[in-house]
Amino acid sequence: MAKSLVKDKPTNKQTGKPKAPPVFARHETFHPRFGWLKKGYDLALEDAEIFLRDDAPVLLGVGKNMVRAIRYWCGAFKVLQEVERRSEPTAFGRQLLADDGWDPFLENPASLWLLHWNLLKEPCTATAWAFAFGEFQASEFTQEKLLEELREYASGLGGRVADSSLKKDVSCILRMYAEQDSKKGPTEDSIDCPFTDLGLLFSAGDGRRYEFQVGMKETLPAEIVVAACLEFAQAAQTESTLMSLSRLAHGVGSPGRVFKLPEAAIADAIETVRQFQNGLYISDSAGLQQLRYEADPLEMSEAILNKYFAAQRVAV
Repeated sequence: MAKSLVKDKPTNKQTGKPKAPPVFARHETFHPRFGWLKKGYDLALEDAEIFLRDDAPVLLGVGKNMVRAIRYWCGAFKVLQEVERRSEPTAFGRQLLADDGWDPFLENPASLWLLHWNLLKEPCTATAWAFAFGEFQASEFTQEKLLEELREYASGLGGRVADSSLKKDVSCILRMYAEQDSKKGPTEDSIDCPFTDLGLLFSAGDGRRYEFQVGMKETLPAEIVVAACLEFAQAAQTESTLMSLSRLAHGVGSPGRVFKLPEAAIADAIETVRQFQNGLYISDSAGLQQLRYEADPLEMSEAILNKYFAAQRVAV
């Protein structure tokens, strides 16, 4: 992980916990491609020093810069973790990408939504992504506008960040989530990036403007939304077993901002999941709707995901 550039670590505005040190442009300009996470996970499982080997480009079937990009993305999505320069599978990586895991080849769009959430939750090593989806307020914007506000945000973190790094991050975000059309149709980059399928970000009008798609997404299961809500509630580390739907929808780094969901969509997801998940409710007191959970939120989140992916395997 990159060394922090600030003396006093910034804290998450919602949880009060220290954020990960800011990290910019570690992707070597490459957004994640189809197959990269599984390939990186499998090879690291065989050899935790795979990314340090001289023959890593041959084993991974990519160039040297792409080797570094795969290593970065596997860590950023938290499927691998760095332990004394060794790349080791995380519990989440094993759950998702093991051969007998939830969805090792990422065939279900729900897995991409889960990875999107995992990329942005703390500790987050994709600082520009966390800003774009967690703190950036505009729903319609230009590339220049996103860069301008990211630049301002980065300057508030202390230290110096090269403007070229910020430009690389903004470009990578847009290519990762929005189809990049040319006169000849979608580009190779768009076709090769699974996250464009989420429909979170669109190129609007003349191709210079972009727009976040706010609202419930057809491929986003209620279970993924609620699991993220429970993780977000746990990260707040309060003694309460309640969290307002407003905070789940609008708080910095919340599921509502990450998935671009309005409060009503989060309420609908909770209502769907509570029908089969014990100890999960929406309480309404004096007009304030809150998510109420009667067990450890992380355990509930994992149980919901286990049940969801098990049902998907049976259905197939």
